[in-house]
Amino acid sequence: MTEAVLDASVVIKWFRSEGERHVDCARALRRSFEAGELIVFTPPLLRLEIVNVAGRRWRWEEAALLDLATALDELGFEQIEPDLARIAQWTARGLTAYDGAYVATAEMVGTRLITDDDLIASIAIEIAQPLAEIRS
Repeated sequence: MTEAVLDASVVIKWFRSEGERHVDCARALRRSFEAGELIVFTPPLLRLEIVNVAGRRWRWEEAALLDLATALDELGFEQIEPDLARIAQWTARGLTAYDGAYVATAEMVGTRLITDDDLIASIAIEIAQPLAEIRS
């Protein structure tokens, strides 16, 4: 069984693919997760980020947002609250505190972070794996 931290740039593609890149790679991760081959860790903010994008950028109606909230809760990801000092260290290196939370979570769990965010991948190169490297 494989473990990984997935950030919102990856998981968001599980719910809407229009206009997104590397969708096949994200779907391959979802298949692995649903088959029980992948354990996913995330900071709790992942759910907030995805609901925020769906509501503000995609302009989903309330009913769709409620369905999304339920689906996110039912995924069963292992939620880890990252250490604030670790987040601060990554913020000092150029990430937002939100992005730093994903990197800090990966550090705490001792696994890789899979991301489709080029900035995270370039700053946290020792921990982050670009989504494009995942085989679909």
